[in-house]
Amino acid sequence: MVRLPWYKSALQLVLHFFFPRECFGCGCDLAWHAQEPLCPACLAGLKEPGPLICRRCGAVLTSGGAHCYACRGSRARQYKCEIIRSALMFNPSSRALVHALKYAGADYLARYMGECMARRFGHYPELAAAELVLAVPLFPRRMRQRGYNQSELLARFFALAVGLPVETGVLVRVRDTVSQTTLGRQGRLENMAGAFACVKAEAVRGKVVLLVDDVATTGATLEGCAQALKKAGAKKVLAYTFARE
Repeated sequence: MVRLPWYKSALQLVLHFFFPRECFGCGCDLAWHAQEPLCPACLAGLKEPGPLICRRCGAVLTSGGAHCYACRGSRARQYKCEIIRSALMFNPSSRALVHALKYAGADYLARYMGECMARRFGHYPELAAAELVLAVPLFPRRMRQRGYNQSELLARFFALAVGLPVETGVLVRVRDTVSQTTLGRQGRLENMAGAFACVKAEAVRGKVVLLVDDVATTGATLEGCAQALKKAGAKKVLAYTFARE
């Protein structure tokens, strides 16, 4: 635990007395000096993907092998997003953080989550070639409703921690797609096809781009972004998310 100066500790204690903090995972009271947004039990629930994952999309392989069914053999060549990796598994502990950031206005969690991504970034040398960080964009209407793009906040804090440049306004969402939750894998890919556009081709031309998002499920959203970036001249598109379903 990081030790704070006495006056900051005193202020934190006073604030905790009047505004006690709760664990985002289970709702229990956090200790006044807690630096984490989760209690020790929920914090222990944050797990990395693996031990075996698909070499392309990062999906957990429960039966071994090198690739999942969707990326096996010649299927991998159809994808523009060449590699997808994630800092954590999408489970109750990580889901609590994602949902608080995404739906409960807890934008301050982005720093903690982005720095968490940065700490695990070194575990994936296959992402080391990244030259530029971009966030998956929101459709303007959803951006106005939420007030911020959670993926952009994650990208900013992650990029700052690892020393990579981050750009905004390069990739835009041009179509307000239907919810992905009711669609299968192929339906999700079709839903995201043509949903994004790169409006600053000069920013990505000839570069290895790293896309940042909150959660990867089938990778359809990342693939839609990658299609637009490759069309604009990006050399290679990789992706890194906070969690992996």
